Amino acid sequence: MRKILITNDDGIDAKGLIRLAETAKKFGEVWVVAPDGQRSGQSHSVNLHRPIEVIRVDFPVEGVKAYACNGAPADCVRIGVLNIVPGKPDVVFSGINYGYNLASDIQYSATAGAAFEASFQKIQSFAFSESACENHDVTDRYLEEIIRVLLTKPHGPNQIWNVNFPECDLKDCGGILWDRKVYMGVFYDDRYNETVIDEGKSSYMVEGIRNWEADDGTDLNAVLRNFVSVGIVNNVS
Repeated sequence: MRKILITNDDGIDAKGLIRLAETAKKFGEVWVVAPDGQRSGQSHSVNLHRPIEVIRVDFPVEGVKAYACNGAPADCVRIGVLNIVPGKPDVVFSGINYGYNLASDIQYSATAGAAFEASFQKIQSFAFSESACENHDVTDRYLEEIIRVLLTKPHGPNQIWNVNFPECDLKDCGGILWDRKVYMGVFYDDRYNETVIDEGKSSYMVEGIRNWEADDGTDLNAVLRNFVSVGIVNNVS
């Protein structure tokens, strides 16, 4: 039976993680190793200078063995692959993230970072993300179908499959667009709002301004037109 490891960056209690585990059970035996809290924006970071704690937890999907980890999502993958899943997993799923992970945001994404760690460990890996809304109809309609297809299409070294589900009603979704390229334009113009605490000390909070335009054939263009975007993303080679 196929062994599946699942992680995320929204934490062990995230609804997207639970929904992904429910679907993953149709494809094999499932383990979850996920952060014990929110870890968004940590990219492919790992902890090297402190012990990482892992605790077995109850999980709301029957038959899934689940562990909460106080490390980063990439730590969860490393520990899951090297220590927890017997004989190593056959595939790693990361997500379902609450919010898109596409275009230039991928470089910051811990959802993608966890998947890249699995690829580095020579394991087929997928990253799943959806719009930060409560309408999951498109995701629920296409998730199983996409997994079924992608399991037959292994990617190359240091690559992941990246999937993003659009923010729209199911009736307005145009379906799946495959082989989408990563949009390389400015997706997130950032500036930091400064608060002066006292002389010589300030705090800064990021404020993002999204650019809602993208070239044809790209991941961002697909979701903006209410399509599911599926494509390969390359890490370092």
